[in-house]
Amino acid sequence: TQYSFKEVFGTLVVQKQLFDVVAKPLVEDLIRGKNGLLFTYGVTGSGKTHTMTGSPGDGGLLPRCLDMIFNSIGPFQAKRFVFKLDDKNGVDVQSEVDALLERQKRDVLPVPKTPASKRQIDPEFADMINVQDHCKVEEVDEDNVYSVFVSYIEIYNNYIYDLLEEAPFEPIKPKWNSCNTPVRNGDFIPPQSKLLREDQNHNMYVTGCTEVEVKSTEEAFEVFWRAGQKKRRIANTQLNRESSRSHSVFIIKLAQAPLDADGDNVLQEKEQITLSQLSLVDLAGSERTNRTKAEGSRLREAGNINQSLMTLRTCIEVLRENQMYGTNKMVPYRDSKLTHLFKNYFDGEGKVRMIVCVNPKAEDYEESLQVMRFAEMTQEVEVARPVDRPLCGLTPGRRFRNQAFREELSRKLEMRGGPINGETEEQSVPDMFLQNFPPLPSCELLDVNDDQTLPKLIEVLEKRQKLRQMLSEEFAKNVLAFRTMLQEFDSSVASKENYIQGKLSEKEKTIAGQRTELERLEKKIKTLEYKIEILEKTATIYEEDKRNLQQELESTSQKLQRQASEKRRLEARFQGMVTETTMKWEKECERRVAAKQLEMQNKLWVKDEKLKQLKAIVTEPKNDKPEPKPDKPERPSRERDREKPAQRSVSPSPVPNLPPARLRQRRSRSAGERWVDHKPPSNVPTETVLQPHVPHAITVAAASEKALAKCDKYMLTHQELASDGEIETKLIKGDVFKTRGGGQSVQFTEIETLKQESPTGRKRRSSPPKPDPSEEAADSDWTDVETRCSVAVEMRAGSTLGPGYHHAQPK
Repeated sequence: TQYSFKEVFGTLVVQKQLFDVVAKPLVEDLIRGKNGLLFTYGVTGSGKTHTMTGSPGDGGLLPRCLDMIFNSIGPFQAKRFVFKLDDKNGVDVQSEVDALLERQKRDVLPVPKTPASKRQIDPEFADMINVQDHCKVEEVDEDNVYSVFVSYIEIYNNYIYDLLEEAPFEPIKPKWNSCNTPVRNGDFIPPQSKLLREDQNHNMYVTGCTEVEVKSTEEAFEVFWRAGQKKRRIANTQLNRESSRSHSVFIIKLAQAPLDADGDNVLQEKEQITLSQLSLVDLAGSERTNRTKAEGSRLREAGNINQSLMTLRTCIEVLRENQMYGTNKMVPYRDSKLTHLFKNYFDGEGKVRMIVCVNPKAEDYEESLQVMRFAEMTQEVEVARPVDRPLCGLTPGRRFRNQAFREELSRKLEMRGGPINGETEEQSVPDMFLQNFPPLPSCELLDVNDDQTLPKLIEVLEKRQKLRQMLSEEFAKNVLAFRTMLQEFDSSVASKENYIQGKLSEKEKTIAGQRTELERLEKKIKTLEYKIEILEKTATIYEEDKRNLQQELESTSQKLQRQASEKRRLEARFQGMVTETTMKWEKECERRVAAKQLEMQNKLWVKDEKLKQLKAIVTEPKNDKPEPKPDKPERPSRERDREKPAQRSVSPSPVPNLPPARLRQRRSRSAGERWVDHKPPSNVPTETVLQPHVPHAITVAAASEKALAKCDKYMLTHQELASDGEIETKLIKGDVFKTRGGGQSVQFTEIETLKQESPTGRKRRSSPPKPDPSEEAADSDWTDVETRCSVAVEMRAGSTLGPGYHHAQPK
């Protein structure tokens, strides 16, 4: 099987080559204000964590990304707390004074949240971040200031936990130990799971997640290694001694804002702040549970891991289907916290890179094929990228122009020998006073008799003295006025300070009350979140029970349907067998009846011939010559016939040894029940001797449910032409049953046949055969009409002899 990818790296590839191809473009996009997502995917033990973190002496993708970021923005970083993240996935910019006050406030705290960047590097991970490449982005906007924030979360059993959070004492939730039993002491405090929310820009973020501002690679990696990596869920399985049982997400946020027009301070406009992030995801290993030999909680962890990875595959497949076929199916991001967190990346907000790690082990063959098949399919998904943000419109290069202007001003002041900075203002005051005095005249005495120079000098000095006194008095007055004004200002300032202090105390009381209310609401929120978590677990259990019951109901319904279909099949089979048997016996009965009729017709024809011969002998006139006695045996034979009436039993009488019955009109055997007599309108009355007599019957022309509901027997009169052209009437009888649905059904049990025959239609032979002397007496018994009409033939219901046999009853 062959798979194609963008890049394929061998087993001897170095971390730098992998970083240059995969992660370096994502870091360049991060500094340019674009988002990025990089995650490692593969079977347990294939090297995902090693690819992300690296090893001593050869750092992985994460430390190299941090090093490239700080190498690029090092001289342009803002001071701490100039950028301040809010709780709604946004960022605010503060002035230098506010940032200084917050820094002083954080310095007073006993345990600072942000680790010091000047601290000595821990030798445990010092080799991992000692990257000598000094890789950096070439084109960095020098008129912006930057600040880096890092956060570290994990997704464990489909719950999100903050690995940088300090676990405080929690009085609301009960305490549980590793055996899932409550304990009384507060030694073991389980972390609180976090919720996912959507900000005003429709980006997903983790609420209440700790985000630390870092200023160097060492500081950022120390946060990752110390605070986060030690808390990550790691459990032993059969496949790996230290197998990661959770998805870890290390998020690097870069906030940047332009300088003002002078190039001194940050522009105080929130709209000009750009916040981009790079998410480095180390997915948990996907493997089959029967190979890990996991039990209990480990088995549940493996199920949740495989479920989240399956949801990731499903989302990618739906995106690919929507792209290829133009459909608009909803992508199931919410089925897993992993896909829900990175929904914006799959919708086009930034680049997504996947590193597929494959271990060439024979045991991992099936899992590796699944991993590579999914990774190859993800390359076909294309999403639309958002439009870049417009620029701020300020003049580029203002930072360096401001610095060059300051350096040039200082250099020129030094060249002139003048004071620098504040000394100019201090020396300009005496010079201003000296310029107000009149200039001194020439003080040189060239002659002993010169009496003008000294008087002029004395006059000028006196003027200067008067001016000095005047200036001193003016100065004293100004000092007194200034002192008075200063005292008034001090008193006003004191009164204002007292007023402000009172207002401040009131505000502090209000803030304290609001803080108390906020704490109460936070506790209430935690309680409600805990209740929601319990309700979600309960709902999950109930949904699982519902699914199981639905599956059981479906299996039972299918079983009942199979049984019903089997029953219908058997009924159809038995009905076919009954119909086939009925037709078979009907044909056999008709054949036997036809044979018997033919035989009886032959016998009647023989008897008729004998009667004709006898009649001819009797009615023949006597001759003159009497015949001899031996030739006239008629009388003795007739007398012999009268003397031997018992020989009539030689004929096949159907009911021998039965006493003669009283002559009466026969009625139906079922006259005691309530009957429905169904006679169609086309019924033709026949003049046969046997007529059905059914008392207490409801005669109808068409069967109706109302009539069937009142009776328990049913009789249908059916007429058709027989083979000899006579009308044959069949009385089809049955029992009426109530069905389960409330209706009526009829089960037919027997058929009575009434048929009229005409003796004139019987065929005669051209010449009678010679009668058998041994059967002459037996044939003579059937010659009279009384003998032939003394027997009625009827088929008895429930007979075991079959349709071909009948039971005779005397008429």
